[in-house]
Amino acid sequence: MKLTVVGGGSTYTPELIDGFARLRDTLPVEELVLVDPAADRLELVGGLARRIFAKQGHDGRVVTTSDLDAAVDGADAVLLQLRVGGQAARQQDETWPLECGCVGQETTGAGGLAKALRTVPVVLDIAERVRRANPDAWIIDFTNPVGIVTRALLQAGHRAVGLCNVAIGLQRKFAGLLGVTPADVHLDHVGLNHLTWETGVRLGGQEGEDVLPRLLAEHGEAVAADLRLPRPLLDRLGVVPSYYLRYYYAHDEVVDELRTKPSRAAEVAEMERQLLEMYGDPALDEKPELLAKRGGAYYSEAAVDLAAALLGGTGSPYQVVNTYNRGTLPFLPDDAVIEVPAAVGGKGAAPLPVADVDPLYAGLMANVTAYEDLALDAALRGGRDRVFRALLAHPLVGQYAYAERLTDRLIAHNREHLAWA
Repeated sequence: MKLTVVGGGSTYTPELIDGFARLRDTLPVEELVLVDPAADRLELVGGLARRIFAKQGHDGRVVTTSDLDAAVDGADAVLLQLRVGGQAARQQDETWPLECGCVGQETTGAGGLAKALRTVPVVLDIAERVRRANPDAWIIDFTNPVGIVTRALLQAGHRAVGLCNVAIGLQRKFAGLLGVTPADVHLDHVGLNHLTWETGVRLGGQEGEDVLPRLLAEHGEAVAADLRLPRPLLDRLGVVPSYYLRYYYAHDEVVDELRTKPSRAAEVAEMERQLLEMYGDPALDEKPELLAKRGGAYYSEAAVDLAAALLGGTGSPYQVVNTYNRGTLPFLPDDAVIEVPAAVGGKGAAPLPVADVDPLYAGLMANVTAYEDLALDAALRGGRDRVFRALLAHPLVGQYAYAERLTDRLIAHNREHLAWA
């Protein structure tokens, strides 16, 4: 089996490598190709990857290259984890929206739109080259904004599934609080990428006992602290929102915070500097503890499970993924990309039935889905007016004066990445 990681020079690639090494019985990788245009980073990450494989007794071959076509040739699955513009572009995404009083964040709001506009054309070009190399290859997208990028891939007819680590992170958090194994915890997880709620926490499978009320009663303070939301809010909702909902439920509070502290991009850039220095140590043969702070926790386990299920291995048949709605949420179009538990196999991901969704959440999902429609249109066809329409539709913007100013700033900061600008 050959797997290719596009963006293999990322500093959190060793998290993925560690998962491939530990879970080789689930996903027996014979050749792992890391492809990245940043040759210096790729050399450091590739060296550590080989040492991790060797330490854990994995006999698979790790190949590094900057040649994308060679990297995807014959690949059974291609994992996308790229960042167009690097941390410098992320720094901008997290900064200029604040000038207009809006959240600066790399996956949602105005910053998320900027990332989508930079990313979608690049991902579609990569996907076409994957299709030419092997039409049967699966594309697993971990590149943000996952919902919009996955929808672009699916609409273009690619064999693609989107993946996020929010669900698996909460699954493991809840398992620890409840004193059970993660495999015992099944989430009633519903929403869009980075806009999700846990409406049930079941023990022993899909039909198991819902222990969410007990979880909130006994561990509500710990859950609320992780989400940085008030405990009384969780009690009133009776669900667990993802931490991305804080941008909606506490927008002004978050803006005030972001204006008075270093950006996450700056923190990550410093972490990356330290990590790359560590990766250059020939004695290092495991992922360093610092990597846990970089982001992408449990990504490796989710990615292995998904790839194994898609490629006919021993991955879990039910997983939380991003895929077409197909009537699962009747208030959204069939071709909206939703994030829910799905049956995953060789033919792809089929969403499982979802209980009726409270209008409090359904309304926000419908609003953000409309924004994603407009965002994808802007990413595919360009134009200032399409960017303005997407921003005006986003619930974190919503006012025409803000949308006008943000449109100007978005284009000014991203001109080199926008073919139409």
